[in-house]
Amino acid sequence: MVTRDLLKEEIDKVKEEYLTALYNIIKVFELPTGTVVTTSDFEANNAAKVKESDWSDFIEETYGCLKDDSIERAPQGEYEIREAVK
Repeated sequence: MVTRDLLKEEIDKVKEEYLTALYNIIKVFELPTGTVVTTSDFEANNAAKVKESDWSDFIEETYGCLKDDSIERAPQGEYEIREAVK
């Protein structure tokens, strides 16, 4: 008998390049029986996920990147005195 745990173990063995296809197959099984799905449906869904994952990756890579840099405000210096604005 196939169980969720068995499926999860097998998914861990799938090559990275096939994960999108596998994800799309799994999503089809969530749809009501008889639903017609086109390739463009998957492309639109994946485009949104890519944008979201790109943003998440960016945050993960850059979050805290300046924690060891001390950010200091330099002296303001001297500015010339100008006429008052009327």
